[in-house]
Amino acid sequence: MSADTPAVPMMAARELQGLLTNYRRTWRSSIFSSILAPLMGLVALGVSLGKIVDAGPGAHTFGTIDGRPVKYLVYLAPALLANTAMQTAIGESTYPVLGSVKWVRTYYAAVASPLSPFDVYLGQVWFVGLRILMNSAVFLGTMALFGAVHAEGPGGIGPLLALPAAVLTGLAFAAPCVAWAVSQERDTGFSLVFRFVMIPLFLFSGTFFPVSQLPAVVQPFAYATPLWHGDDLCRGLALGTATAGSVLLHAAYLSALVAVGVWYGGRTFRRRLTP
Repeated sequence: MSADTPAVPMMAARELQGLLTNYRRTWRSSIFSSILAPLMGLVALGVSLGKIVDAGPGAHTFGTIDGRPVKYLVYLAPALLANTAMQTAIGESTYPVLGSVKWVRTYYAAVASPLSPFDVYLGQVWFVGLRILMNSAVFLGTMALFGAVHAEGPGGIGPLLALPAAVLTGLAFAAPCVAWAVSQERDTGFSLVFRFVMIPLFLFSGTFFPVSQLPAVVQPFAYATPLWHGDDLCRGLALGTATAGSVLLHAAYLSALVAVGVWYGGRTFRRRLTP
């Protein structure tokens, strides 16, 4: 690389700038997924269903803090935060990516400039990361509004520590998903991801109940999913029950998926966008 050649992060930032410029014109269309969906989810599952669960015989199933059982809303909300990150990541890493390479073809316009395919990939992942951060921050604010924030952890900032954990969870899905989506010719595979990957993870990765309540033969698969690591990391930080070892384990697992996704994205974007 010559002295007058911009570094990769600087060039990727130009792709990010272009995506943000476009998003300033379309952000209103994301209000439902960013605000209304988290609000309805917490009301339906955490508040309404939570009252039934807390009144039932299984109230102690979700652990105790200072000898008091954890309310279902407080137990559920941090995991829904991780799920919000996952859903945002997959949603922003599928159709928009294929559209940019096949229908709108803005990726080809980008690589016609000094940007390389890897710059385009990094810029797209950074943009998805910002969307994850935005949606997760809105969800965290909604949690506080409904009293689902339990101020435990180092210095009482456990819920705030759950925010970067949620972003890392989302990036663990976004980095490989963006890399895969650019290689697709049709969008039929995306519906399969939503139906047979995202929804089963949402239901069986420890979001609504401990994985230990699943059949023994299924538990190892649940513990191996990225969403379980994200759920457990966000919940442990938010409730103040995480240990240094568990935080490092979850963070290392999720970071490894991000690294694999970046490596894979460099290959798929180069193959697709290089003439």
